[in-house]
Amino acid sequence: MARLGAAVTVVTTGTLDEPVGFTASAVCSVTDDPPTLLVCLKRASRVREAFREGGPMCVNVLASAQQHLSDRFAGSLDAVERFAVGHWTTLETGAPCLEEAVSSLDCRIERIVEVGTHSVLFGQVQAVRMGNPVPALVYFNRAYHHLPHS
Repeated sequence: MARLGAAVTVVTTGTLDEPVGFTASAVCSVTDDPPTLLVCLKRASRVREAFREGGPMCVNVLASAQQHLSDRFAGSLDAVERFAVGHWTTLETGAPCLEEAVSSLDCRIERIVEVGTHSVLFGQVQAVRMGNPVPALVYFNRAYHHLPHS
């Protein structure tokens, strides 16, 4: 799977007062009608308990210049330290939304399916915020890569 390139995202839940988030590259569009995506989260993750059916979830797609955010949300920092960088706001669900993201997909978690070591979170998109058209950050072959903007 290391040879399957993917966009780098920061996935959040909770509120601006009590935010929770993690870095994910296992994110995929499921359907356009209703607009739905999926996110895979390791069941053993310390943030797993915060994500629940009916809860908010925002998928923030990172720009090439935001690799530091990916590292921050993938590391051992606590929630306060993770969210100390960037400008955070909310859209429709109240989940933290990164203002500087390439795009943010604000979702309501419709279903969670446990598969092996991971939880698959299905989110129905409630709102979309498009950021500036800048180069994207992808993860491929266990390394970050910076895609040019077309």
